[in-house]
Amino acid sequence: MKKEPGVFDSSVARVMQIIGRKISGMELPAIEKISEGQQKDPFQILIATLLSARTKDETTLAASTRLFKKAPTALAVAALTVKQIEKLIYPVGFYRNKAVFVKATSKALVAKFGGLVPSTLDQLVTLPGVGRKTANLVLILAFGSETSICVDIHVHRISNRLGWVQTRDPEATEQALYRVIDARWWPLVNLYLVTWGQNVCRPVYPRCGDCAISSDCRRVGVERVGRFRA
Repeated sequence: MKKEPGVFDSSVARVMQIIGRKISGMELPAIEKISEGQQKDPFQILIATLLSARTKDETTLAASTRLFKKAPTALAVAALTVKQIEKLIYPVGFYRNKAVFVKATSKALVAKFGGLVPSTLDQLVTLPGVGRKTANLVLILAFGSETSICVDIHVHRISNRLGWVQTRDPEATEQALYRVIDARWWPLVNLYLVTWGQNVCRPVYPRCGDCAISSDCRRVGVERVGRFRA
């Protein structure tokens, strides 16, 4: 989809600046840790992102470590059986389905791209199990894209809660954010809002009274808030 230029609200930039300062010292999302630990290896970032859906960060990190110790490349993973992959990635959520996708994606990379991860969104989304969220995160973390926004459930929820967008699904949120956030922030949206969502702006009982951006938040859909942190 074409990214149309927007009119940027100064409060959006202010919120991003505040979150950027506040998340220093907070626990980073698992994919960020894997990206740093694996020298931004595109294949390992791709597979770890597939494993991370509906899975706790610590589980994703442990499962990814086991898998990549056994099979660090697309060719090596493609050579494993689905059952072997299942055992290595358990107990990630939906591990049986994910094992099928991990093997299929690895085989597709070997067959279509010489074992390398493609660096365009259009090519990435042709891989089994890879949607826009995964593709955009790979582009940002592995290839340093400055023209992508990765929207997961945290980014979707917080963007709507803040009142930046009024959307019903992550893809619509992605397209709306291109119009309301200045491009310099695009690669940081996922890191900032996911970290904020895991630590402060939680799905249930967000810590609004303890939130550094509360004055810029419309609290859309918030009915109950959590207690202050000690």
